[in-house]
Amino acid sequence: MLTLRQVAKRFGNGTKALDGIDTEIAPGSFVALLGPSGCGKSTLLRLLSGLEAPSSGEISWGHAGKPAPGEIGYVFQDPTLLPWANAVENVFLPLRLRGVSRAAAMPRVMAALAQVGLEGFEHAKPKALSGGMRMRVSIARALVSEPALLLMDEPFAALDEFTRHKLQDDLLALWRRTGKSVIFVTHSIYEAAYLANRILIMTPRPGRIATILTPALPDGPERRGSAAYNALVSEITASFQRIMPA
Repeated sequence: MLTLRQVAKRFGNGTKALDGIDTEIAPGSFVALLGPSGCGKSTLLRLLSGLEAPSSGEISWGHAGKPAPGEIGYVFQDPTLLPWANAVENVFLPLRLRGVSRAAAMPRVMAALAQVGLEGFEHAKPKALSGGMRMRVSIARALVSEPALLLMDEPFAALDEFTRHKLQDDLLALWRRTGKSVIFVTHSIYEAAYLANRILIMTPRPGRIATILTPALPDGPERRGSAAYNALVSEITASFQRIMPA
């Protein structure tokens, strides 16, 4: 789906955020970008989305070279919802900006809200929703364009542990059901181990890919407590100990 070759990013102030990123993203994969603060994870996500351009190197999208409109969905750390608009209007927004009529969009809007478990809350405004529900609206807004690739920048970081676990489970179920590709930025070793079937461990700035892991964990409620999960957490921790400065 995506190929990155020697991708680097240097900002105008001279800071080199990324250097020599080489990897491929396969269709239907769930990839976690895991690394310490400031290692360039969010910068890499912005390069993949097209919001920023690399300073050098190449990012190519399948056979087309670049994504078609609506082919990428983006979920930010903050839900970034319109406070005066209800859930339906917030989810409708990207389609409205692309010129899709309300009548044509509503089936897709309602389906996206149903996908994230918000039936019955379609007309609630953000102030009436919990933090987890606001993030669900944000995910539905990213899904409504029916993207092939979903980019997620620490979407659960500000949530309490119970809500975070619930949304992790719901996201895994959504990924299995839809077959979308997901690239998920996180600081959490436990979150990366639980969610991803491919983990890219990044070095401190300038970010490089130090280790690639391809875990296979059991599905279902036993996943988080399985021996394979605990072994993976230990393996990731050891990888960090090797790359972090003393």
